[in-house]
Amino acid sequence: MRSRPTPLSRRRFLRAGLLLGSTAVTLPLAAACGDGYETAPDELAPLLEQARADATAATALAGGGGAAAELAKQVAAVRTAQADALQSEVDRLNRPKAASTADTTPVTAIGGLKTRLEQARKQAADLVPTLPRHRAGLAGAVAAGCASVQQLSPELGAGDADDEVEPDTKTGQLIPEAVESLQGALAAEHAAVWVYSLVTAFLPNDFRSGTENGALAHRDRRDACERLLTAAGADPVTTEPAYLPPKPVTDSKSAMALVATAEADAAAAWRGVLERTDDAALRTIALRALVGSATRGTAWRKEAGEQPPAMALPGT
Repeated sequence: MRSRPTPLSRRRFLRAGLLLGSTAVTLPLAAACGDGYETAPDELAPLLEQARADATAATALAGGGGAAAELAKQVAAVRTAQADALQSEVDRLNRPKAASTADTTPVTAIGGLKTRLEQARKQAADLVPTLPRHRAGLAGAVAAGCASVQQLSPELGAGDADDEVEPDTKTGQLIPEAVESLQGALAAEHAAVWVYSLVTAFLPNDFRSGTENGALAHRDRRDACERLLTAAGADPVTTEPAYLPPKPVTDSKSAMALVATAEADAAAAWRGVLERTDDAALRTIALRALVGSATRGTAWRKEAGEQPPAMALPGT
């Protein structure tokens, strides 16, 4: 019997992530508060402080009116949401606070926000290799969110997704949790490849470059997942004959919205990988994929007229 099309929905991957996360061990209160708690300053605090400073600078610039003010308003919204998420995590551990290193210099033009976003993106990405898993996912989402809002305009630094996977990348021994999350990422990549193939029939020719580049990137990620899973001794999940879009695709706008959903699903799956592995090589791949899907997702959401066009924490 032929299998039914698989629904393409970010809930599918988020639900899998919740099931994986439910295996966490609950420690007695005495153990949680014992001598082993962290006494060093929180490594996320500088990221939080800079997000607040950037939000303040963008808000001030947004008061000037015009197109630049609208861009600044969206940057402020993204950096505020990131700061709020970081604040919750920093408050949760309540570790000692170090002296602030945030750049609080006022921004007088959009170019200043571009520089701030580039710095924040690097600041977050540099933390990903060494953070505990759940924090690596949060830092990765912050980096991806900065890349996402940059894609709104060349003035903010819009550019290529830059998420190529080196074909000879190898990981260490992967734990079962990492293998399962990588299977989820592979499933998302299969779906994304299918979606990019589908939407070409509904989009004008001037979108051909975007669809070809997107399809190529997802095929490369798919192939990388299969190589890594095979090397880990797992059987890679196979593609479905077809996938069921959340809404019917009938025109260019609905096609663009579907691509944006496929990129959001991929971002969620790759953030799930970040949160379930300590392997440095796999974290590098996952971060690049998360940032890449966030970048493409903004472009497609913007074309489809979806609000907000830029997501503050892609993969959430």
